[in-house]
Amino acid sequence: MSRFSVGRIRDLTPYVPGEQPQDRQYLKLNTNESPFPPPLSVVRAVESEADRLQLYSDPENRKLTEALAAYAGVRPSQVLVGNGSDEVLGFAFQAFADETRPLLFPDVTYGFYTVLAGLYRIPYTCVPLREDFTVDPEPYLGKRRTVVLANPNAPTGIPLATEQIERILCADPSSVVLVDEAYVDFGGESVLPLVDRYENLLVVQTFSKSRSLAGARLGFAVGSEALIADLQAVRCSFHPYNVNRMTAAAGVASLQEADVFAHNCRTVAENREWTADRLRSLGFTVLPSKANFLFASSDRVGGEELYRTLKKRGILVRHFSAERVSAFNRITIGTRQQMEQLLCAVESICKEESL
Repeated sequence: MSRFSVGRIRDLTPYVPGEQPQDRQYLKLNTNESPFPPPLSVVRAVESEADRLQLYSDPENRKLTEALAAYAGVRPSQVLVGNGSDEVLGFAFQAFADETRPLLFPDVTYGFYTVLAGLYRIPYTCVPLREDFTVDPEPYLGKRRTVVLANPNAPTGIPLATEQIERILCADPSSVVLVDEAYVDFGGESVLPLVDRYENLLVVQTFSKSRSLAGARLGFAVGSEALIADLQAVRCSFHPYNVNRMTAAAGVASLQEADVFAHNCRTVAENREWTADRLRSLGFTVLPSKANFLFASSDRVGGEELYRTLKKRGILVRHFSAERVSAFNRITIGTRQQMEQLLCAVESICKEESL
């Protein structure tokens, strides 16, 4: 840190993204990207904007917003788009949480929540997951705090049932409940159909995972008109041209490829279940995921040891050092061939550990 940085910066513990090493070719199963490239129509939509980069993008993102509204079954005034869902989360934290309305989220969840809270000086409380790593809805009921729930949760992949989310919404209609559905397309149940029923519900999704656009950076929020107006006020006070021309075009085109992405999601889900079964046959504990990743541990090899050994063999998975989850690794689901390569390496490592 420089001697010029202010206190809130010096106190920050920044978010650490998944590794993107450049020293060699890796099988990347560590950042929950899609194993499938975007359709050609999406690539062409991006190319069509390349010769207009001297012009600002539409600050209202009208075409993309209208396309997303049709997808979600809401009015365009109920949609906000952002530079990845992380930016949308940042807008929401600024709009709906402060020292008078602290945050409430699980102790094992997306690590960016604590980083954003630290950046914006928002008090927060972490609610422990149950012993089986599921979310217990009881501690979230009627607490008069802004609730943030990744659903399915990350890094566990375990979803919370819609009726349980409704309990939380109903218990305190004066507080926002933000449901982060980054992984919902791989087998979870979206609460998008509830946004017109609950004015305190904000749903956040991303194009990064199921729509193969992690590199484009595109996310969105859906909620009541009043909630979205609040988010727009934050956006236009910070980053009014937040979605560039090429990303917006990619987003519109991808929404027209519903069949392609539904097929990709089914394939990932099938590969997930196949990989989970194989890991369990090797003695691993594998949590019941509905995301595009698995959270797995083994009594035969420690979590960090497995991560480091796989990395030496050119395979990246994600290890978290927090005590409660340090035995686990999060494994992104790729193609069947990629998962076979992973399992071959894991089986070999487990045999070596048994010698």
